[in-house]
Amino acid sequence: MSRPPDCLLRLLRGAPRQRVCTLFIISFKFTFFVSVMIYWHIAGEPGGQREFSNLPADVPCPRLVPPTPISSTPPPGNIFFLETSDRTNPNFLFMCSVESAARAHPESRVVVLMKGLPGGNASLPRHLGLSLLGCFPNVHVLPLDLEELFRDTPLAAWYAARRRRWEPYLLPVLSDASRIALMWKFGGIYLDTDFIVLKSLRNLTNTLGTQSRYVLNGAFLAFERHHEFMALCMRDFVAHYNGWIWGHQGPQLLTRVFKKWCSVRSLGDSHACRGVTALPCEAFYPIPWQHWKKYFEDISPQELRRLLNATYAVHVWNRKSQGTRFKATSRALLAQLHARYCPTTHEAMKMYL
Repeated sequence: MSRPPDCLLRLLRGAPRQRVCTLFIISFKFTFFVSVMIYWHIAGEPGGQREFSNLPADVPCPRLVPPTPISSTPPPGNIFFLETSDRTNPNFLFMCSVESAARAHPESRVVVLMKGLPGGNASLPRHLGLSLLGCFPNVHVLPLDLEELFRDTPLAAWYAARRRRWEPYLLPVLSDASRIALMWKFGGIYLDTDFIVLKSLRNLTNTLGTQSRYVLNGAFLAFERHHEFMALCMRDFVAHYNGWIWGHQGPQLLTRVFKKWCSVRSLGDSHACRGVTALPCEAFYPIPWQHWKKYFEDISPQELRRLLNATYAVHVWNRKSQGTRFKATSRALLAQLHARYCPTTHEAMKMYL
């Protein structure tokens, strides 16, 4: 019979009350770990993972009108999307996000970085989502090497140490770290994969969005390469790291840094300073996360135009809305957005769902 670990033997040799307390703590931690893992398995899985179980791996591409060059020089920076899990099967919302960005910026490179893709010259997996994204000549799906991304940044040592410990919100934290490193190293525009882009974002530079009166959000970022604000975000990420609080490394980090950047105590005191702008809620978050169900309610075209009159891109709050079904041909707000801004994805949804 194998011996129990020495550390466990030392615990069991303690006083009776001490043993009870110790065993209670161990039991509590184990229960907490199992609960969190179950939560992430059920709630943390993006909606639509099961949508493709019986679907074809290829989709017919539409005839796309070649983009008309706006100028002789390409715009600076790429438009980036990130997948920091090992998933390589984009759901319909992911597909719509990338398609809407590609259609709104035909002259720009739209780069989709996926951690689960093999490096080198390996071909992409056969999957409906990747096939659809391949229809757009300005979309490039590439492997994401996190170690290389964090190299020569303050996040490199953090990432190396992170590998040796478990944390409950690992994937969101990795995403938070990746986007600020990406903006600092390359510049351009970053978007979460639950955005639907309504119009060009190219006139936005050194800009992020306000989620509410009290919080900024990094689901959209547009920054010049090596901008000091992003460098400050990376330093704050490491200096005040806490992976056990939801949003501490994401919206809360950006809010902390912006207040420090502008030397203000609240967001109401300043929305632009020292060359960095925080746009109002209407720009990217016209519907607060508390009202995410509105995306699945019927809405008239007139009301839809009024609601999104000052909006660049719509954030759908996928963490709340994932798994919610809607008919692609309905008058639901989200269905109308799909039909107008990602019609190829919309056609696939009508054909295969």
